[in-house]
Amino acid sequence: MKKLDLEELLFKVEKPARYIGNEINAVKKDLKDVNVRVGFTFPDVYEVGMSHVGMHILYYVLNKQKDIYCERIFAPWTDMEACLREKNMDMFTLETHSPIKDMDFVAVTLQYELSYSNILNILNLGKIPIKSEDRKEEDPFVFAGGPCAYNPEPLADIVDIFVLGEGEEVLLEMMDSYKKWKGTGKTKKDFLESIAHIGGVYIPSFYDVKYNDDHTIKEFEPKKEAYPKVITKRIIENMDEVEYPDKVVVPFIDIVHNRAIVEIFRGCIRGCRFCQAGMIYRPMRQKSAKTITESAKKIIEATGYEELSLSSLSTSDHCEIEGIVRGLMDEYGDKKVGLSLPSLRLDAFPIEIIEQIQKVRKTGLTFAPEAGTQRLRDVINKGITEEDLIGVVKNAFELGWTTIKLYFMIGLPTETYEDLDGIADLAGKVIDAYYSIPREKREKGLNVTVSVSSFVPKAFTPFQWHPQDTIEQFREKQSYLKEKLRNKNIKYSYHDNKTSFLEAVFARGDRRTTDVLIKAWEKGCKFDGWGQFFEYDKWMEAFDECNIDPHFYVNRKREYDEVFPWDFINVGVTKKFLEREDRKARDEELTLNCRVKCAGCGINQGLIGGECECLK
Repeated sequence: MKKLDLEELLFKVEKPARYIGNEINAVKKDLKDVNVRVGFTFPDVYEVGMSHVGMHILYYVLNKQKDIYCERIFAPWTDMEACLREKNMDMFTLETHSPIKDMDFVAVTLQYELSYSNILNILNLGKIPIKSEDRKEEDPFVFAGGPCAYNPEPLADIVDIFVLGEGEEVLLEMMDSYKKWKGTGKTKKDFLESIAHIGGVYIPSFYDVKYNDDHTIKEFEPKKEAYPKVITKRIIENMDEVEYPDKVVVPFIDIVHNRAIVEIFRGCIRGCRFCQAGMIYRPMRQKSAKTITESAKKIIEATGYEELSLSSLSTSDHCEIEGIVRGLMDEYGDKKVGLSLPSLRLDAFPIEIIEQIQKVRKTGLTFAPEAGTQRLRDVINKGITEEDLIGVVKNAFELGWTTIKLYFMIGLPTETYEDLDGIADLAGKVIDAYYSIPREKREKGLNVTVSVSSFVPKAFTPFQWHPQDTIEQFREKQSYLKEKLRNKNIKYSYHDNKTSFLEAVFARGDRRTTDVLIKAWEKGCKFDGWGQFFEYDKWMEAFDECNIDPHFYVNRKREYDEVFPWDFINVGVTKKFLEREDRKARDEELTLNCRVKCAGCGINQGLIGGECECLK
């Protein structure tokens, strides 16, 4: 094994702790005892990647196997990249500082479409050919998973293997097959053949795509009958039995989320029509209060964190959330361990929970009305009212909170300027709620942040057929809101509309966009999600040079019978259900949450073959 000497480089970079490894709880193994090496790659900087709970879970699951060594790889910041290229040194892992080309697998998590150029950069720095067809027998396999993998096609010529769904079980099945193949002298294609039947595994090189004259997809077919026509996602059915780390790596530097994280359930009962996660992660599966509290105890003891976050898509929807919060606060309140509850629902936000949290420390409260008017909230099936919001924030103000963040989205289907006015009106009513409380009963320093993102139509959502607003339309709406939200108590922030445009291209792109991605990277594009690096003009040049119209993927309406690049994937939620939900959106009709009434999404018919947990 070749170990790179990084000492000289570390003196030349801004944050050397991003690269040294050897943190508390980092896994150390003797390579003589290791049969399979996996480089788990998060295609962004260390501080972002180390905040991702999925990375910690899979790092734990793989390293629990004695003969598998999972090492971490993060995108190097520009200063470290310059050093590596100047010295002609390879991209490396954190655990052993080995060249990443020494790995058996380079595993990439796909959390955000604008990180795709970083994947190419990491492979190139590691001297691994970018296209799978150019890799030799001695090169690592590149596999990928995560939410963006549910439209894998923009990376189909780059990634050897996609894993669709939850990875804890399928990764170990892949590793077992690899151990049997390794050392046999058979080809890499033989290995791919051996895992093509594993549920959730998609090998893009085993499939052909044909196109119509209008550039839409005509058909998607496996090259052999032995390859599955439909790839079904993997799920973990029993969340109390799933592997979860009893300790996690503790960084030497501040990261985005400096806290212990305990996952409390997967899936969501709500069915917001713009939300991909709410569809692809179905069905909802909870961990028991006992499992959650035991996990919290182990992680806090192993890390020393002073904040604990309960992670899920909608934390207040856990059936036992009040008891869990009370138990954790009773256990850790005196030890000054604060509790963070992201993703709280306005209509399921017991005041008792607020009171429990604020006993240790008050952080800001974040809520997501998403739309400014009730009409548009009904269109997107948000299922909350203005009264829900005002009631909750007034209670919070009475308990001493002064910092509130409100998340909205612009460009949603059927949106009008009256809906934009509603955003400003709602923010104003939050301020009025604060000032309605007698001065002696409220804390000073009201701060209301209105954060506005741009709607990006995503695969497997009821809005997957809708066009995105043009860049010009987004710009006009953002400027309009800026004028409407002029208030000393309001901080207004919004997303770059050009990055949202590019995100939409790759969210709904097909295999033809791969060449654009490579061309843009060759022009120097990377860290596209970071405003200071995003170069829109270079991306547009890449589209022109590849003769690809990005507006084809972003700004046109689809018909219900169009074949999507992801139609060969079964997430359990049927296309008929998504179409039905889109029609209900047009009629401004709500669908009740799964706990109240089954919406017939199909998840309990084909994927789990029984009653959903939320209906039991």
